[in-house]
Amino acid sequence: MSGRWSVLGVENAGFAYNKGFVFRHISFLLDEAKTALVGENGAGKSTLLKCLSGELELDEGHIVRSRSTKVGYVPQEIPAHFFELTVREVMERALARGGAEGEDWRIDIMLEEIGMDASIAAGDFRALSGGWQRLVLVASAAVLEDPDILVLDEPTNHLDLANIATLERWLTEVIKLPMLIVSHDRAFLNRVTTRTLFLRADGAHAFKTPFSVARQSLLERDAADARRRSLEEKEIKRLEETCARYKVWAQKNDEFDKKRKIVERRIERMEGAKTKVYVARERRLELGESEMEAKVALRVEGLTVKTPDSRPLFSIERLAVRAGDRIALLGANGTGKTTLLTALAEAYADRDVHYDGKAQVRFNPGARVAVFDQAMVDLPLDDGLIAYMTVVDGVGEREAIQALIKAGFPHRRMEQAIGLLSHGERARLKFLRLKAERPNLYLLDEPTNHLDIEGQEDLENQLDGADVSCVFVSHDRYFTRTAATRFIEIRRGKLVEVEDPDAFFDAQG
Repeated sequence: MSGRWSVLGVENAGFAYNKGFVFRHISFLLDEAKTALVGENGAGKSTLLKCLSGELELDEGHIVRSRSTKVGYVPQEIPAHFFELTVREVMERALARGGAEGEDWRIDIMLEEIGMDASIAAGDFRALSGGWQRLVLVASAAVLEDPDILVLDEPTNHLDLANIATLERWLTEVIKLPMLIVSHDRAFLNRVTTRTLFLRADGAHAFKTPFSVARQSLLERDAADARRRSLEEKEIKRLEETCARYKVWAQKNDEFDKKRKIVERRIERMEGAKTKVYVARERRLELGESEMEAKVALRVEGLTVKTPDSRPLFSIERLAVRAGDRIALLGANGTGKTTLLTALAEAYADRDVHYDGKAQVRFNPGARVAVFDQAMVDLPLDDGLIAYMTVVDGVGEREAIQALIKAGFPHRRMEQAIGLLSHGERARLKFLRLKAERPNLYLLDEPTNHLDIEGQEDLENQLDGADVSCVFVSHDRYFTRTAATRFIEIRRGKLVEVEDPDAFFDAQG
């Protein structure tokens, strides 16, 4: 069915959790466009999508939805029960939701379109890579469920560049549906969406332009509001000073008392009509650093990077990571980028190897290494935020609270379990903990996967301004171009340094 006559949106929507509102006073209607939903971590984007899909219920306001509208929804987190199914069974369930149960020929056509062999589809869903799992769910929701509107929460998560390019092509050329897409991938949003909704504490703000243009317009509007408010404040102050003079003069002439009351009423009207100015939460994502005197932070020589079952992936004849280098590691999916980061992290864990001149991986004696893994598996989800921070030497409860407040975590949430945070908030917390450990060499695996756009920009600025070294893997093209000073590609079993990432990106696309 075409989405042309379908209606979906919210009116004065609010959702509360643990006595606090995640969002409130949100109103919008989707149109025929592919719409980006953008907001800072914790703003409630995923929660709002769950309300639109019917998974959660609003505490205030209501969903605006025409009776016949079918919503195809792909959540950020894959439902746990899918991992007990085969790939084909996942598709069959999508087919049933679309009202075409038993029409398995539709699945066969879709498998051909996405380039998946029938034997793979007969296998377990859990055996697929994270990227293929995501593509199967998006394709199933968009095609097999036969929706009027497609709602996608972080569809590029876990996708490599080739699959991101495939997804972009599907969403722009093949799937002709209205969409609402939550994503922190700026390049993806600019290529796929034509309308942008900003979800903020002061409501929803809609622009009929792609993300980058819309964001500039929003910032310009905020700046204009701030200038207007400043002029209003100055005028109110001038009138208050006039009132003060009239009050003195009224002691000798009653006419000035009448004028004073007129001016006071004018001030009251102006106070009630003052321009509202949006003030973003203070949230700084900072990287800690400690001194490292030598010019080389890390040397790798004669290392063969292998899979866990000892299958060789590529070899490194010689690699030097200098102090201040920010190296982007490029390579197609499965070439071993994350495996290399893991090998480096494991080599650092073996303290005796750091000072062995014959070792394949040699760290500067002054190196303090911080590791960010994309799954954040080491986060203790049952612990509170303060307890997580105070594990670091030298960080007491007071210092932890101050750091958390500076990073934008409300005091009321600090005793809550980490598991209640959004994925983006967990990433911010992880970086906050890493900062407290004062590292000077970062190993980052997909650091922007869950960070909001402001958080990504903070990270870019911190990498640029901090005297730290970094080796990172990212499928975020915008971040890679902005953050890196060197680019190294895994190519035909070797590491090759390249001038820029554009040729690699083009080849993957």
